[in-house]
Amino acid sequence: MKAFFRLVRSSLGAIFGLLCLAASGHAGDTANVDILGFSADGAVFAFEEYGVQDGSGFPYANRYYVDTANDTFLPGTPVRVRIDQDGASVNDARAQARTKGQSIIGDAILAEHHGFRAGWNAVTELSADPFRLSVNPRPVFPAIDAALEFRLEELPMPDGAQCHGMGEARGFRLTRIATVSGATTKTIHEDGSIPSSRGCPLGYRLAGIQTFYPEGGAPVFAVLIAIRNLGFEGPDHRFIAVTGKL
Repeated sequence: MKAFFRLVRSSLGAIFGLLCLAASGHAGDTANVDILGFSADGAVFAFEEYGVQDGSGFPYANRYYVDTANDTFLPGTPVRVRIDQDGASVNDARAQARTKGQSIIGDAILAEHHGFRAGWNAVTELSADPFRLSVNPRPVFPAIDAALEFRLEELPMPDGAQCHGMGEARGFRLTRIATVSGATTKTIHEDGSIPSSRGCPLGYRLAGIQTFYPEGGAPVFAVLIAIRNLGFEGPDHRFIAVTGKL
């Protein structure tokens, strides 16, 4: 009888351990996001994502500097830092990324031209539409600007890789919706293939819109998109920006 109870306790312990592993196996990691700002003329938009990488536990910080006219990264960017050292902190990784970024454009300049966070949907948001975001582009009331609206569609990729049995890699299309008479709805980004930098993207959602009205220049926007990709311990979330002129 004692042997029987020892067997039961052992079995229950093993089952509990497996359940714990299963629970932790779906943790993943979601990067924190900070908007760094724009250059004075609105030609450059910058943001940072940072956190602790799932699986390795190492801190990372990535900085993205985007040419708003053609929606491309500036030369020598993105800045990516991961500290593969026990005891290193996220602040350490962010400090290294910040130092590297100063040669591209200073944080002080970006902070002076932060723009407006016109809309934001965290990946934890349950009540918002992850594929539609409509905002007043700046906090002026009554509004003097036309509404700014974007729609996001996930796209199956003909050459999309199977993500190790976790789903099929997907691309996306981003459309700017006409909100005034005479305007035209336009596709502002559509994937033809999946960049290797995205890893194995399983899905996307609209995260936010940042706008900036430079003095004497054309106003610009940056649409932040959250990428849900395959991580070591579960789905991870990283971010990209699509930019353009208002």
